[in-house]
Amino acid sequence: MTDDVYVGNAGEDAALDRGWLLGHFKDASDPRHSEDVEIKWGVHPKGDERAHWVTGEQRTALQVLVSGRFRVEFPGRSVVLAEQGDYVVWGRGVDHSWYAEEESVVLTVRWPSVPGYAVEAGAGSEAPPAAN
Repeated sequence: MTDDVYVGNAGEDAALDRGWLLGHFKDASDPRHSEDVEIKWGVHPKGDERAHWVTGEQRTALQVLVSGRFRVEFPGRSVVLAEQGDYVVWGRGVDHSWYAEEESVVLTVRWPSVPGYAVEAGAGSEAPPAAN
């Protein structure tokens, strides 16, 4: 394996950074470091919910349901991802929250990867770790 190739398991690696597999928060020498995009493998037990709404979002996001049933809340609208492959996309400035109606696995892609952009500890598992 070369230094610019990384092979891993999303389920195992997700546990290291609260689900986040790729983004600015990975060491600059790591092939998973990116300032362009963030990717998360989110494993959520039934009833798991975001503690606080995300407001003033600075990124565009895509969430794809891998398994389970997952609800994404927007002002005045709920979107339920119920079938494998269901997805939702939202842009900058769109407030949101989420709730796992069943045990769920959700792949999230956000762009760009914004250093220092994180919610305080204990406010849900969506934010990546603080930048080093």
